[in-house]
Amino acid sequence: MKPVRIFRHIACEGPGYLGQVLTRHEIPFDMICIDRGTAVPQTLEDVSGLVFMGGPMSVNDDLPWIADEIALIQAARDRQLPVLGHCLGAQLIAKALGGKVFPNNYKEIGWHDVTIDDSPAARAWFGRDGQFAAFHWHGETYTLPAGAQCLLRSQHCGQQAFALDNILGLQCHVEVMADMVQDWADLYRQELRPEDSPAIQTREQMTQNLAQRIIQLQTVADGLYERWLERLTR
Repeated sequence: MKPVRIFRHIACEGPGYLGQVLTRHEIPFDMICIDRGTAVPQTLEDVSGLVFMGGPMSVNDDLPWIADEIALIQAARDRQLPVLGHCLGAQLIAKALGGKVFPNNYKEIGWHDVTIDDSPAARAWFGRDGQFAAFHWHGETYTLPAGAQCLLRSQHCGQQAFALDNILGLQCHVEVMADMVQDWADLYRQELRPEDSPAIQTREQMTQNLAQRIIQLQTVADGLYERWLERLTR
């Protein structure tokens, strides 16, 4: 199988649990480390799918690689190539497909429940209905691209996931590992100001029962990732 190409925008926001899932399924992947100055490859002939990870920047920032990644997402859509985005990655996909990205009413940082939409598309992707606790670290949101379907919502953000054909965008972080949560809490500690938003947790709150929370989130991620991986071989 051709490898999945993963775009990393900052060293601390790598593929996380997704990397373990790919390894478990013996699916090769390569990393494009934007944080190290690696150029965005524009060819798609040598990959089976694209993954875009998170980062503290905005898709509206004047950074040269953003336009290159947006162009690549548009080319992948035209070829019906599977694409997956996490947080910033989902916002890149939304913008590439015609949506708008703008500040959310509140920053969401920490563990917050998301509700699976009561729709066939949402149940097909998540294999269930109801709620689960997801990890969040974002200050922006997006409008749905034309034809896309909302899959998840949270109390303070109406767009937490969307799908369009082979494309899946996740505003929340289902890829996090315990060490990633702890590292982000240290690296971005200046953002942990609960007085600024009702959806910002302290470091103590987001690391409480962390191991159990990660196990529960990975149960959701397993099904979600496997449904996306099925599209690599269609």
